[in-house]
Amino acid sequence: MVCLGNICRSPLAEGLLRSKVNPDEVEVDSAGTAAYHVGEAPDIRTIMTGRKHGINLSSLVGRQFKTVDFDYFDRIYVMDHSNLNNVLNMARNEADRAKVDLILNEIKAGSNQDVPDPYYGGDEGFEQVYRLLDAATDTIVEKLKDGRI
Repeated sequence: MVCLGNICRSPLAEGLLRSKVNPDEVEVDSAGTAAYHVGEAPDIRTIMTGRKHGINLSSLVGRQFKTVDFDYFDRIYVMDHSNLNNVLNMARNEADRAKVDLILNEIKAGSNQDVPDPYYGGDEGFEQVYRLLDAATDTIVEKLKDGRI
């Protein structure tokens, strides 16, 4: 799960998917394309939104996306077009590129919609992001169960 700073959208997506999968079978992580918040906890509004829905995000720590992530992860979900471009620019080959997609394409294939960045908005923005990511991670879980991922 990748966003810009790894403090709002991607940690929420990480926590949501982790809460829905068997950790012995699926590893979930998140990162930012920028190094602004490396080593920091998620935004308090992200933590509170997760907590409201029974997901504990307080142990997560921001990190920056690295090229080696292409070797380690089967799927790389990005939150918006800017981060999609940043991640694709780091890809070494077509195999790397094939792993990357906008997460909301899991809700509606080919829609190419961005998860809005809630950082500068109010609490409702975080709740909207939660709802979008909840739906997307539900689809990811179904695809994992069916062997489509």
